[in-house]
Amino acid sequence: MHSVFETAAATSAIPITFATKATWDAICAELPAPAQQFALANGFAAKPGACLTLPAADGQIAQVLFGLENETSKFRDLFRPGLLPGLLPPGIYRFANAPHDARLAALAFALGSYRFGRYRKADASEARLVPPDGVDVADIMRMAEAAALARDLINTPSNDMGPEELAQAAQQLAKRFGADFTCVIGDELLRQNFPLIHAVGMASSRAPRLIDLTWGDPAHPKVTLVGKGVCFDTGGLDLKPSGSMLIMKKDMGGAANVLALALMVMDAGLKVRLRVLIPAVENAVAGNAFRPLDIFTSRKGLSVEIGNTDAEGRLVLADALALADEEKPDLLIDLGTLTGAARVALGPELPPFYTDDETLAQDLAARAKQENDPLWRLPLWPPYDSWLDSKVADINNAPSGGFAGSIVCALFLQRFVEAAKSWLHVDIYGWTPSARPARPEGGECQAARAIYKLLSDRYG
Repeated sequence: MHSVFETAAATSAIPITFATKATWDAICAELPAPAQQFALANGFAAKPGACLTLPAADGQIAQVLFGLENETSKFRDLFRPGLLPGLLPPGIYRFANAPHDARLAALAFALGSYRFGRYRKADASEARLVPPDGVDVADIMRMAEAAALARDLINTPSNDMGPEELAQAAQQLAKRFGADFTCVIGDELLRQNFPLIHAVGMASSRAPRLIDLTWGDPAHPKVTLVGKGVCFDTGGLDLKPSGSMLIMKKDMGGAANVLALALMVMDAGLKVRLRVLIPAVENAVAGNAFRPLDIFTSRKGLSVEIGNTDAEGRLVLADALALADEEKPDLLIDLGTLTGAARVALGPELPPFYTDDETLAQDLAARAKQENDPLWRLPLWPPYDSWLDSKVADINNAPSGGFAGSIVCALFLQRFVEAAKSWLHVDIYGWTPSARPARPEGGECQAARAIYKLLSDRYG
């Protein structure tokens, strides 16, 4: 990703003045008389997101006015400046005064410059920003590049982003940072004891696989990331209706986001032994597809009854989590686009997370707020654990009833984690349904920045 920042001193950079309804009168009074008249004639009143370029006497841009929420507003979108790359003419700009949060505003500017242009030429923003004083430009670009990686992977349609292509993306990342890379493919999954991953992916003509990337000093704390890599989800024999299947190219959003997180960790050189595990499959429909009420014995040895073939994400994660757990990592994190129940409860912008580690929960919640990467803790509610009981197997992947779907999924995954010192599960959406500042419609990087900051603070 090219940098949107002009790191050299740029005394000629065009100033961007941030105004709120509360500060606009004072800012307006300081403008030269012609600029005042121009702003008033154009009806600029510092409405959040409003942008006005003020002309100089020679016709060039003298200044940009941009509206933000009042400091006292109940809701302030700290990514509001992410609209600027789509509004500004080509040029080099600087912040003339402080937005609500200069670092997040600069990050938003970078995130808002993203365009997905693989299949159709996208008009890239030619606006560049002189970073505010004291801002770590390298860290911001690291986060922006990671977000672009996640978005690109999710936005790519499934005909070009199957299990093999997802593995290639992970391998390219491994090569860039000198990480070790292996991949267990097709029937070899059975020979190496990953029966659930194989079961979910066996009906597709595109072979399922388990991607395994390791990086860092083995003596450092072990941090393992597991990402759901369902490259397309038909629902299997419990077929989704067409409306629910429409954006299922995003069902590998967990994998995309753990790769984004891995990029940040490796690029920052954090003092961890990093491992990334991605079960990459396509949940297809064919004569050999796994069926409702089939029973498979998982890698961990637990027999799993299939209550619903559309609850496939937790199945592939279960085998990967069991493998991760075997080496007793200090921190085990999994991300996946897992349940509609999470979206019903919290909507697309606020993924729930689950952990029994109170310190981890508090630290992550603080970083999520700090990074404007929202997360909300939900409980691993023990009384619901019995809902997973099966009359014929150790556990059912999707018990009937329909209540507390995201919690029940988390409890299912918890059955496969015992030895890890700390475990975190995040049920992300990985998609922005309608464009917002710095967040274009389409694939989205969720939870990765908050977790990166947590890891950076612990292992930087």
